[in-house]
Amino acid sequence: MQQISVSPVFVGRGTEITALADALRRAGSGSPQTVLVGGEAGVGKTRLLEEFLERAARGGGVVTTLGSCLEVGAEGLPYAPLAGALRRLHRALGAELEAAAAGSEGHLARLLPEFGEADGEPNDEYGRARLFEHTARLFERLGADRTLVLAVEDLHWSDRSTRELFAYLVRTLHRARVLLVATYRTDDLHRRHPLRPFLAELDRLRTVQRLELERFGRREVAAQLAGILGTAAPDRQLVDRIHRRSEGNPFFVEELATALQDGCGAGLTDSLRDILLVRVESLDEDAQRVVRIAAEGGSHVEHALLAAVLEDLMADEEELIEALRTAVGANILRPDNDGEGYRFRHALVREAVSDDLLPGERHRINRKFALAVEAQPHLVPCDALPARLANYWYHAHDPARALPTALDAARAARRRNAFAEQLRMLERALELWDMVSEDVLAHTLRPYDWAETYPPGSCDVVSQGEDCGRIQLIDVLAEAVVAARRCGDRERGLSLAKRGLKLVDETTDPVRAAWFRINRARMLGHLRRSGDDEEIAHAHRLVEHLPPSAVQAEVFALGAGVAMLKQPGAEHIELAERAIRIAHEVGAHSVEQHARMTLGGLRYDLQGDAEAGVAELAAAVEASRRIGTPDVLLRGLNNLASMQRGLGRAEEATALAREGLEYADGNGLLRNIGTILTGNLVEALTDLGRVGEAAEVLATCEVSSTAGTHAEFLDRMRGELALLQGDLATAAALLAQARSANRVGQLQHSVPISRLAVRIAVLSGRPLEARAELLAALADEQRIGDEADLYPLLTEAAGAEADIRGLPEAAAGRAEVLARIAATAAQLTPKAPLHHGWAGLLEGELARAEGADTPEQWAAAVALLRPVGLPYPLALALLRAGEAEVRAGRREAAAELLREARELAEARGDRPLLADIAGLADRAGLALTTASPRPADAPTAAAPTAGESLGLTPRERDVLRLLARGWTNRQIAEELYISPKTASVHVSNILGKLAVTGRGEAGALAHRLRLFPDDLAPALG
Repeated sequence: MQQISVSPVFVGRGTEITALADALRRAGSGSPQTVLVGGEAGVGKTRLLEEFLERAARGGGVVTTLGSCLEVGAEGLPYAPLAGALRRLHRALGAELEAAAAGSEGHLARLLPEFGEADGEPNDEYGRARLFEHTARLFERLGADRTLVLAVEDLHWSDRSTRELFAYLVRTLHRARVLLVATYRTDDLHRRHPLRPFLAELDRLRTVQRLELERFGRREVAAQLAGILGTAAPDRQLVDRIHRRSEGNPFFVEELATALQDGCGAGLTDSLRDILLVRVESLDEDAQRVVRIAAEGGSHVEHALLAAVLEDLMADEEELIEALRTAVGANILRPDNDGEGYRFRHALVREAVSDDLLPGERHRINRKFALAVEAQPHLVPCDALPARLANYWYHAHDPARALPTALDAARAARRRNAFAEQLRMLERALELWDMVSEDVLAHTLRPYDWAETYPPGSCDVVSQGEDCGRIQLIDVLAEAVVAARRCGDRERGLSLAKRGLKLVDETTDPVRAAWFRINRARMLGHLRRSGDDEEIAHAHRLVEHLPPSAVQAEVFALGAGVAMLKQPGAEHIELAERAIRIAHEVGAHSVEQHARMTLGGLRYDLQGDAEAGVAELAAAVEASRRIGTPDVLLRGLNNLASMQRGLGRAEEATALAREGLEYADGNGLLRNIGTILTGNLVEALTDLGRVGEAAEVLATCEVSSTAGTHAEFLDRMRGELALLQGDLATAAALLAQARSANRVGQLQHSVPISRLAVRIAVLSGRPLEARAELLAALADEQRIGDEADLYPLLTEAAGAEADIRGLPEAAAGRAEVLARIAATAAQLTPKAPLHHGWAGLLEGELARAEGADTPEQWAAAVALLRPVGLPYPLALALLRAGEAEVRAGRREAAAELLREARELAEARGDRPLLADIAGLADRAGLALTTASPRPADAPTAAAPTAGESLGLTPRERDVLRLLARGWTNRQIAEELYISPKTASVHVSNILGKLAVTGRGEAGALAHRLRLFPDDLAPALG
């Protein structure tokens, strides 16, 4: 039966082809592109993709490859389309692909066995990140000298690991000449389909374009029929009829045209399944049998496998070939792109054939496939073998065979760092467990090769028995917990851990119970949910008096580590030391170094021994280098950078943060820890006054999308930079984002966020709001002990109170606030010259708030801060010292101090501080610049006063002066010989120009900016 149903002429889709060609052109210029092509089943996505790939390949300088997501037989099989695409590239490019993969073969072998043996690195979330990074680098290398087109079909069937790797490529390929194209069915995307959030996330990226294929209109249907029927002008009535029945779906047009050619048009129903099955039912009996069996073999079925399954149903190979030739000729099956097997021309046909099978028939066919694969494993690719076998036995409804093969598939998925697929297979094993008898379990299940420290089976410190080593239900749950945590499905992980705890007797098996508890604690922490402290405390009680074990060391290390970020005490130093001793004794090297890093932080925070803390952390970093644990090393580099920055050693912090980012990038871990390392780098650069460089780092982070956890850190730093530019609106918006992201209120983020809030309120002329922000920050007793952030917060809050000294609206509660600031400062212990410098600044601001500060006081602060070398606190101290010298009448000394302060502020790009310096110089009549030579006839431009720079008229300045004294409109009117109504109009205009909401805020702003020198005479001495 030879039938033409696919039109030999490509019909329509001119807009879509043009869009794809444009994307290819942009990719060819070095700007990687992604095009997502959606449409209902049968609308022509595959035909469009085939046409585009053919045209692209003809253009020269382009290499194309295609991979397809599998509809059936793919559960637990990760990366199928990308492995297929790489396999095609391997055949097409050979040595060239191997050269591009040089140095990454061990990683890439997890995707494609043809690259050789997989490396021996642990199969954890960091290994998965490294796999993604090495895959991206392979495509970057391949796209260096040509344009590479990577196409993925049927993304709606994709496994989660494929989606995540595809998204990683979209986000991280920034310099390569690569075009990514993917197709998906829109009618399959129900409300909870996992592709929906995936597409929504990609939509936010500027390099991603979505195309939606519409059904054909009557003109396109006529052109399609002309190609199918081989006629220039098909019958008008036929076109109308098929257009109506198909509703413009190209695939249905083909099916209906074929049915009409066969004379079956009158007997067709409107049922889609009948339309799809009519051609199958017209085949001879052997061809129908082949098609029915192929439908259960998977989206793709190998010829050799199909022959093995049909061995007892076909007389010989020739009979099978003839049946296949008939199915291919009828356009039901087609040889796949590899030429080694077959797939249905359209998935809708496979669905219809499979749905038409009787339940018993389906089970029997799947059993035949399973037995054939077990007998001859080489019939399927080795990377697909475990998942294929697991799926055949599962759909054969044979739990005794399905359970062990599901566990094998889970192992295989884990070895490929595909944790979502591992979890799916483990959950299948949990589903099947109760369907299998104990006797079968005892003889069919083998020990699991554990992914991480866990007391497996019954072989732990509590019991030893003849079942030792055989996998138990509790073990499957434990491995599922780890898989859920690693693939990011922490909600599911919590549920599985809870189920595991119900099966564990804490009295007889406390180690295993503690293990489940600390894993729940980790996931609660990642979800930023309460309850992690309780889980850790419970685990601690369980293992407190047990013999040393890796789990015990981990419990103690985690307890100390979590406390360090919340409210540490002296007992946590002892706990970290105990974790180190136990971990060293039992050989848990990663746990040991984690605990040492925690101990370094605790020595710094609680014991005030900065050098001991730095030494402990540095030693742990070096040990982590030796044992080769990237995640532990990166934590150490990050913490050491943060500690050095807190000590005022911003240059050292910058070097450590850069080293961490480079190492994370080289090991595929940038998206795991890149956010906090980037934040540390930006913060250190800002401290050094290298604000432009800091902004560039933040921009790079946005492009590479490293942001994940600790997003509040980067939002805050963006807010800090906006504030330096004087952009208060943007700074306030970013402050709100940072606060929203910091829901748990981690100390390392919450104190700097409070400081940013205080500064925004002060610069916005809302001093009482700044006071409220400070009091809210100090209400949490956890704040004490963080000198690097608390000293600046207290200093700037005290400065705000000094600025509004004498303002009537601020009098209530002012003494209590100043006392609270002083009391908090008294609890701090300066650990470094920077801290002593900030302490001197704070002492001066508290004195200034009482009108009692002296030039000597500020000179001492300047002397403390000069050796530190950080521009902002020194510039602030110089400003205050200059102000004190003005009050003392030493104008030349004041001018010299203010010039130095201005130079530091200019280098840092600190506009608010520059405004304060200029305002003071303006009020005191000090010249901070040396006039440059100019033509004799050039006019002299008077510098605008601070009031004029705000847009105030001279009369409005007069009104604001009296308003700042607390006068009413009537009093102002009497003083200025104007009517109360006119005074009211002036006040309204002033509020608008100053962008404040009330008279009190306007007065506060006037005081802070020192707009009226005469009114400051008492304060100036």
